[in-house]
Amino acid sequence: MKHLASTLLNRIEFPVLLAGVIIAGGLWGFEELMEVARATTPHAFDTEILLAFREAGQPDSPIGPPWLEGAMRDITSLGSSSVLVLITAAVIVYLLLLRRWGTALLIFVAVAGGQALSTLLKAGIDRPRPDLVSHLVNETSLSFPSGHAMLSAVTYLTLGSLAARFLPDRTTKIFVLALAVLTTVLVGISRVYLGVHWPSDVLAGWCAGFAWAMLCWLVARLLQRRKVVANDE
Repeated sequence: MKHLASTLLNRIEFPVLLAGVIIAGGLWGFEELMEVARATTPHAFDTEILLAFREAGQPDSPIGPPWLEGAMRDITSLGSSSVLVLITAAVIVYLLLLRRWGTALLIFVAVAGGQALSTLLKAGIDRPRPDLVSHLVNETSLSFPSGHAMLSAVTYLTLGSLAARFLPDRTTKIFVLALAVLTTVLVGISRVYLGVHWPSDVLAGWCAGFAWAMLCWLVARLLQRRKVVANDE
């Protein structure tokens, strides 16, 4: 039995195993956070973290020097629908010019599917935006999960994993993937700093976004192994 288990583990590549763990962890985390979002009163960690980004007793005054608020506005725009659509469209057009039809289609399905899933989840949970602190940017959609956090994870991780395939060594692959993760994390933090999301909204967005991105990566890997999108030539 031990020999069989060892053989199976040897046949499963580490990246595939890691992707499976991320998907399972993301789904579990999202389910737990969904219970927080459905509670009648905000969870203590939501209120404490949100208030930690404001001066003590001043819910309208964010912490830090004046330039930090502007920087957070700039960072949060990296997760906006318009920026993500522009980046995705540019990459898809580039791939089409290279005649990599399959890869272009996979990216479109991953990002468009993530957008559709985010919209459905927001409508299903129906959580309003926090009113504990002032909003430093205008938002009109529902709060849970954070669309900026989720779609940043979907878009940047999908594009990062695609770019990593063409890089020559492990160091540059790790750098690109780390940059994708860092951008996603900064976008999520900016949403809490600007007061337009509860921390649990952002955590849920990350959970759903990472899980969706890893699922799409596994599908792409399977199709490549079966020569469906082998070289797109």
